Amino acid sequence: MNYREAISHCIDFIETHIKEELTAEKVSRHVGYSAFHLSRVFTFCQGVSLMDYVRKRRLSLARSELLCDRKIIDIALDYGFKTSSGFSKAFRKEFGYSPTIYIAKMVDCYEGEIITNIGGYIMNPVIMKKPAFKVAGYGIKTNIRNGYMKDIAAYWDSYTGENLESKMYKQLNPPKHGEVGVCIPSSDNGDVTYLLGVIVDDFSKVTPDMITVEIPEAEYAIFTTPPIDLTKAGQYTNNSLSDIVKSTWKYIFEEWFADSEFVYDESKIDFEFYDERCHYRPDTTMDIYVPVIKKS
Repeated sequence: MNYREAISHCIDFIETHIKEELTAEKVSRHVGYSAFHLSRVFTFCQGVSLMDYVRKRRLSLARSELLCDRKIIDIALDYGFKTSSGFSKAFRKEFGYSPTIYIAKMVDCYEGEIITNIGGYIMNPVIMKKPAFKVAGYGIKTNIRNGYMKDIAAYWDSYTGENLESKMYKQLNPPKHGEVGVCIPSSDNGDVTYLLGVIVDDFSKVTPDMITVEIPEAEYAIFTTPPIDLTKAGQYTNNSLSDIVKSTWKYIFEEWFADSEFVYDESKIDFEFYDERCHYRPDTTMDIYVPVIKKS
């Protein structure tokens, strides 16, 4: 048997038994090499050690199951992790963010068909430290496990036009135009409050029906979505802006973090920013602020 065939058989064996206990000795016996020799050959051919490959495959497969409405601990146990915290630590080390953050950002990115592909668009974020600021506005309570992006989309419909948007601007009279969209966790079971508001100097003009949040100082990777044309008939009703936002979040968590020198800073708050650039223009775009810290 040549080395290429040996590696192929090795990978097939790992895939078949990925949820079972696997050791270098067990895999090597299957392909007829010593554990020492197979480990050397595997590392040379694949660029990663045998057991690192197993770990990476388990984490990759586990990540795909996080969006299937299963408990994190059940997925962790399936893939050989004894505790939820141990799984979360390995997951964060591999991908740059925790399982709960991934669920929160990705759970609705796979519902239906995302028609926008940003693969050909060069997306280099700006890394910038932003001081703390205050946001006030209106919002809804929802849950990340129950199609919260659909709730947010429906909320946008009631917010725009002459409804909550104009009422908010008239009441708060913010220094600058532009809305901040932010999800604020309110429990450990996925409950969140979605706030769509404006940046204010203080909360003195806030009415009882409004929601407020203080966004702490943080270093952000700022992503500007690829431009789309909202002036064409049907573009807005086809949710093309929503699609491009989802696709950008998907790119951030499934491609950018893997190749970057940063991890997601879970002690801070991410948010979306919408200003005059997203008002039915031929080059409509918006910004996503992702809090980051450099990998240790």
